[in-house]
Amino acid sequence: MDISKMTSKYQATIPQEIRKFLGLGKGDAVNFRIENERVVVEKARPVDWQFARFTGETLSEWDSPEDDEAFRGL
Repeated sequence: MDISKMTSKYQATIPQEIRKFLGLGKGDAVNFRIENERVVVEKARPVDWQFARFTGETLSEWDSPEDDEAFRGL
């Protein structure tokens, strides 16, 4: 087990063995999530911003106060 110390800015180094296992390099992003009372760290997949922007533009019909109200509890 590797241990990493938290800095005053709440940052911690990901140990080398974990970086190698995840295939992490400088500038890569990581995802954190809680799963069954454990924290899971995984390499973030790159986002295709052009596709995301295009998709978002096609969903404008769902962007109204009425839709917000209808989907609020979901």
